[in-house]
Amino acid sequence: MTAIKSIVWFRQDLRLEDNPALVSAMEKGDILPIYILDDVNAGQYKQGAASRVWLHHALKALDESLAGKLNLYKGDPLQIIPHLCDTHGIENVFWNRCYEPWRIARDKKLKPQLEEKDVNVESSNGSLLWEPWTILKQDETPYRVFTPFYRKGCLNAPAPRKPYSIPKSFNAHKDKNSCALQDLNLIPEKDWHKDMTKMWDISEKGGQQRLQDFLDEGLNNYKEGRNFPAQKNVSRLSPYLHFGQISPNTVWYKADALKYDDVGGKNKAHFLSELGWREFSYYLLFHFPTLPEKNFQPKFDHFPWVEDLKNLPKWQKGQTGIPIVDAGMRELWQTGYMHNRVRMIVGSFLIKNLGLHWHHGEAWFWDCLVDADLASNSASWQWVAGSGADAAPYFRIFNPVTQAEKFDPEGTYIKKYVPELRDLDPPHLYAPWEAPAEKLKGANISLGDTYPHPLVDLKKSREWALAAYAEMREENEAAD
Repeated sequence: MTAIKSIVWFRQDLRLEDNPALVSAMEKGDILPIYILDDVNAGQYKQGAASRVWLHHALKALDESLAGKLNLYKGDPLQIIPHLCDTHGIENVFWNRCYEPWRIARDKKLKPQLEEKDVNVESSNGSLLWEPWTILKQDETPYRVFTPFYRKGCLNAPAPRKPYSIPKSFNAHKDKNSCALQDLNLIPEKDWHKDMTKMWDISEKGGQQRLQDFLDEGLNNYKEGRNFPAQKNVSRLSPYLHFGQISPNTVWYKADALKYDDVGGKNKAHFLSELGWREFSYYLLFHFPTLPEKNFQPKFDHFPWVEDLKNLPKWQKGQTGIPIVDAGMRELWQTGYMHNRVRMIVGSFLIKNLGLHWHHGEAWFWDCLVDADLASNSASWQWVAGSGADAAPYFRIFNPVTQAEKFDPEGTYIKKYVPELRDLDPPHLYAPWEAPAEKLKGANISLGDTYPHPLVDLKKSREWALAAYAEMREENEAAD
């Protein structure tokens, strides 16, 4: 039997195409491909329920791509990988780098542990276009604002590397002591996930097809169309990018290769800049590792958040009485995804109308999103709250009624996810509490019965938010 030379440790790179660690390992000889479900080192950041469902199907697809040779384990890589090296006489371990603080800390412990065993360890960049330490200001400090980070930093840096092809042939081995996929217990006992998974092809091939469909159908009106949740102008690539079923390099170069006129070119440039926003989130998390827990702008430490959480479950369940908010929260529950414009609307409502801390929204998204990503989730919630880098000013408060009027003009999105309002037409659809009684009766709507009254008065809660912001500012000025 041919000796196994190398371990390829799959992490957030569940693909064969453009996988630098796999390519490097193939040059050394036979491989032992492994995946370890690490809830030990992850601690509070272990994957949420929706992400675990996605992971189950992603691992199943990767195993099929590897002809059934993917080896699965559950536990602490600091124990599992050295043991595998001893058992199989491994000479090399290859992985693609991750950037969450807990993963960095774990990898820094593991590498010298393996090197003491004379095991060669090599890590590669398989997840980002530009690694965080390569983009710095002239004074060698990290950027804190997106536009100069992207335009001055990224676009003036060396171009992202070109994607690697799938290795033509390689010998992968199966470890008889690896566990079965079902032993990871990623699928919940209740079958709430079945409808969700029907909406996705959770595989490397599915990610490639999703990209192609977007480039064919969605990119041409991306800059404007991406704001309308009923239109097909968003890529929906985020879960594939998070789990590494497609690489950002593949997305970047396939999009950049398209030829457009000036208008189309602006759409392409805008899409590439959105990949830049993903990079910026990882950049912030790397340079400011407390981003998931602490306000990026410390002045928000004095914000007078509402402590009573009675409205939180109603927001989570899409029962706020605000149709566009409820539509978004129900889309999240049903599909594991939410349109980006609507994410901003529901986030603003939770923080600035209900007055609840952004941590509550971040935690719910972490559990419910199939694309839950520590970097993007933390940076985005802080952006909405006004406490983050390059954040929307706190006093910029999304009005969910005018947002719905502007971005769901036919009411298509709301009616899809809030079917009890399907017989109510715009403009009353956006604010049913303001609709005449005969309109509600004709649409078979009884407020407080078939559809809830609004949790809060939008005008009064906006005034509260502005007053709270002023109070916070005064406290900070007094502290100075």
